[in-house]
Amino acid sequence: MNNKLNLDKLDFQIIHEMMNNAEISYADLGKKLFVSGGTIHVRIKKLEESGVVKGRRLAIDLKALGYDVVAFIGIYLEKSSLYDTVAKELQQIPQVVRVNYTTGNYSMFVEIVCKDIQQLRYVLHDELQKIKGIERTETLISLEESFNRNVAVSYG
Repeated sequence: MNNKLNLDKLDFQIIHEMMNNAEISYADLGKKLFVSGGTIHVRIKKLEESGVVKGRRLAIDLKALGYDVVAFIGIYLEKSSLYDTVAKELQQIPQVVRVNYTTGNYSMFVEIVCKDIQQLRYVLHDELQKIKGIERTETLISLEESFNRNVAVSYG
C-alpha cells in the first residue's frame, strides 16, 4: 500500500500522532516531529487527497448521551449478490454504525447503537425486517466494551 501512495516515515509519524490526538495543531505537531507546521499541513492535505486520512472524528461517550445498548447482528442474505443493495438500505438506519461483508456463518456483520431495548426491538423488528434480501438475523448484545482503538501503524 505505501509503495503505491509513496508514503514515507514522516507520513507515518504524522498518522500515528494524529490518531493519538487529532486536535494537535500543525505547529505543535511540526515541533514534535522537527518540521514546520507548513510541512505538516501539506502532508495532511496529501494524505486526505490520497484517501488515507478520511476526516477526523470526535470520540464520544455514548452512555453519557443515553445510548445504553450496543448490539452486533449477524445477517444471512438470500443471495450474496444482494450485499450492496442491503448495505445501502442499512445505511439509511441511523442506529447502524458499522457494516461488514464477512466470511463464515454470516454474510454481513452489523453493529448498532440504541438508547434502550425498545429502540433495539424497533430496529430489529420494524427496520431490518423490511429490507429485501435479508433471510434471517442473529443478534448479540454487547455487555461491555473493554477497549476500542486504532491499529498501530508504522513505517517499514
